[in-house]
Amino acid sequence: MKELGRQISEDYRDKHPILISVLKATMYFTADLTRELDIPVNIDFMSIGVYPGITKNTGVVRINKDLDLNITGRHVLLVEDIINTGLTMGYLVQNMEARKPASIKICTLLNNPSKRLVNIPLEYVGFEVPDVLLVGYGIDYNQEYRHLPYIAEFSEEEYLKADPVKR
Repeated sequence: MKELGRQISEDYRDKHPILISVLKATMYFTADLTRELDIPVNIDFMSIGVYPGITKNTGVVRINKDLDLNITGRHVLLVEDIINTGLTMGYLVQNMEARKPASIKICTLLNNPSKRLVNIPLEYVGFEVPDVLLVGYGIDYNQEYRHLPYIAEFSEEEYLKADPVKR
């Protein structure tokens, strides 16, 4: 985290960027990341979701909560928890570009390049991860496990075995 904060601070010195945190999973990462910055920033939040009946792997999303700040002419840093296929982030970048910011870059805590379907440039990456299901540090499974203070590999089978009602 310190290295990401140092690099972002250096790259955005005198630019006063807007960090856009993609809720809900990025809440812990964004908070910790901003504490490592030594530059002034604005922070805003977006919440996105899938349309009912459409799978998460289509990249078709809806904006549940849009930005409060105007990003026109501003330097934007999109903060994400994990990039898998890149479809959702590709959509968000396209949406942000229509608002005419000075620049858009992406910072992700976790990168899973083995699932990538859309080539998107990632400027800041915390860790590369294998193709496994992860939970904790804001990342959820069925809206659970976000509260864990660490990131762990998750077994859906064990989850269902432990509580058959959740099937």
